[in-house]
Amino acid sequence: MDQDELESLSPRELHDRAVHYAVSHGDFGFLWDLLKAIPAAEAASGHADEAASDLSRVSALLSDAVASGEGDLGEALRPVYVAYLSKHPDA
Repeated sequence: MDQDELESLSPRELHDRAVHYAVSHGDFGFLWDLLKAIPAAEAASGHADEAASDLSRVSALLSDAVASGEGDLGEALRPVYVAYLSKHPDA
């Protein structure tokens, strides 16, 4: 997919494609980068209380990663997914 096609996808579609590709290719670097981006995205999407909690609980980050394609959080993480999927056009 090219950049314009990726930009037209919903946050859920971007999340699902990026996470599926990373998991199936063992790209733990991307998954770790995603986990590190979630607290800032939580804060940017108006959920500062969740961001503070996420910083102290790794299990919360893992849970968030699974659901990070929904709502305001998905929108805030859109650039992360588009950048990753742009590097992996076969995803």
